[in-house]
Order: sequence, then structure tokens, then C-alpha cells
Amino acid sequence: KVVCITGSSRGIGRACAIESAKHGATGLILHYFGDQETEAELQSLKVEINATSRNNCRVVGHSHVTSISEVYGVSHRFASRIVRTFKLSHVLVSNAGICPFAEFLTMPHATWERTRQVNLDGSFYVVQAVANQMKNQVPQGGSIIGLASISALVGGEFQCHYTPTKAGILSMMQSCAVALGKYNIRCNAILPGTIATDINKEDLANEEKQEYTIKRTALGRLGAPDDIAGPMVFLASDLAKYVTGAQLLVDGGLFVNLQ
Repeated sequence: KVVCITGSSRGIGRACAIESAKHGATGLILHYFGDQETEAELQSLKVEINATSRNNCRVVGHSHVTSISEVYGVSHRFASRIVRTFKLSHVLVSNAGICPFAEFLTMPHATWERTRQVNLDGSFYVVQAVANQMKNQVPQGGSIIGLASISALVGGEFQCHYTPTKAGILSMMQSCAVALGKYNIRCNAILPGTIATDINKEDLANEEKQEYTIKRTALGRLGAPDDIAGPMVFLASDLAKYVTGAQLLVDGGLFVNLQ
């Protein structure tokens, strides 16, 4: 399959790319920001994937150093790149996201705008653009996976701007499953718990908070990016060919532990 991933240079997106190659993806188109740091990350990812797949997986990077307000244009250029490179797309993983922790009452307008634009607007536009490609290609269809969060289900004191975007992604995948089923396009959401990535590195630097989170988690540890990659491959594959409109909570048992 050809797998398209946004926010792929690090964290969950990177792990999804590697796991896809391990399970036989023949092509990967990997969206990343495109500054010096993410460019270096993408190049090292290509090397790792080539080694993993024994050069049987073609890897194409797609960067977009541009204004955040240009998410519509970025999304459609990404979809056009898929068509030019691979002619079709089997899987979209909408993963790009940010979480700048902020206090609600004093939150700058720009923080809300940027978080919504990257997380929700970006996901909406890329799903819409790639879904149109999946509808028009032969054979018709595909699998779209939206990376939501446990935060789609619960609140957070410093996440009043973040949690609505993740709830929005979950709701969008449910509605898209209904809207796109007629085109054989499946849409599902993955809801990660606390995963040790750059998005929450600063928050988890608080040892007391990290210890509390680990104690609340039934499996007794924080998640790693590859803990999300396995469920992503499942939802992308034909093993999940009758799964659409679903949400898969991957949190090590954090949500169910009320004690």
C-alpha cells in the first residue's frame, strides 16, 4: 500500500512510517515542516526505512515551510504531490499537531488560533483533499486515520484550546465514515494516552506529574510512539476492512483507572 502521513519527521508520525515499511508498504509520502531540524530528521528517517524495507519502499518527503494560515493550500499541495508521485493513495494518517500548554483565562488569541489551525483545520483540509483523491482513483477507496487523543474524552487545566481540536478530529472521523463509506473509504480515530514525545516533553519534565501519570496508568509506564504505530497499521490494513467510524483508545489503561 501507499501510505501518506502528516507530521512524520518525529514522534508518532515517524513511528507510523517505520511500522508501515516493516509491514510491507511500497510507498510512503511523508509530510514534514521543512526547517533545518525537521529536514535532518526526515533524512535520517529515510535511511532507517530503506534499511528496514531493504529498499523495497519508496520514500518521498513533502515539506511546507509557510504560514500556518495557509493550511488549506498546504493540504491540497500535499494531495497533488501524492497523485504526481504514486497516482493513488491507500492510506492517510492525519497526525500533525501541536499542544502549547496555556492557562485559559490569560491565553493569547494567537495561541488558540494556531492550535486550531494546525490541529483541526489542517486535519479537515488534508482529509478532504486526500478523500477526493481516494474517491476518484481506480480502484476506489482507502483508509483514513485521524490522530485524536485521550483528550478528546477528558479535560485538562492547561489544554482548553487543545482538547476541543482533538474532540473535533474524533467527531470528524465519525461523520466522514458516514459520508465516505459509499466510496469504500474507511475513517477511524486513534486516541493516544500519554505518549513520550516532543509535544509533551516540557510537561513531563515535572517529575511529580510524570510519576502521577505512570501510577494512574494500568500498565505502569508512559506510552512510546511505536505503541501507536501498531494500531495504526491494523486500521490501515485489510484486517480492519469492516472497521469504520471507530475510535481506538491506546492509553495503557489510563482512562479506565478512577482510583
